[in-house]
Amino acid sequence: MAETKSFRDLEVWVMAMELATAIYELTENFPSHEQYGIIAQIRRAAVSIPANLAEGQNRRQNGPYRNHVGIALGSQGELDTLIELSVRLRYASDADVLPTQAMTARVGQMLSGLFRSLK
Repeated sequence: MAETKSFRDLEVWVMAMELATAIYELTENFPSHEQYGIIAQIRRAAVSIPANLAEGQNRRQNGPYRNHVGIALGSQGELDTLIELSVRLRYASDADVLPTQAMTARVGQMLSGLFRSLK
């Protein structure tokens, strides 16, 4: 496996950044009274994924890196739950969230693979 020089070289980081951007776009039309509620929480979870990948990879040690990937996995689960809650609260439709749900699932698979590789 080739050495990764930067977190920006990680395919999962690139996809996680795309996911975070998509979440910001999705939540633009959520009710304004949720600005400090679900909007803030869902955005925070989405941003946490690439941020933890970057922080962990920059530590240059497998133990701390694996820990940060684990935190990113937790944020991925939180994000998936918040997307589902958004539909249940009727802030978004199933069709609205389908692309972000697919991206969230793919990022989760990639994170799981990365986590396993860092044993």
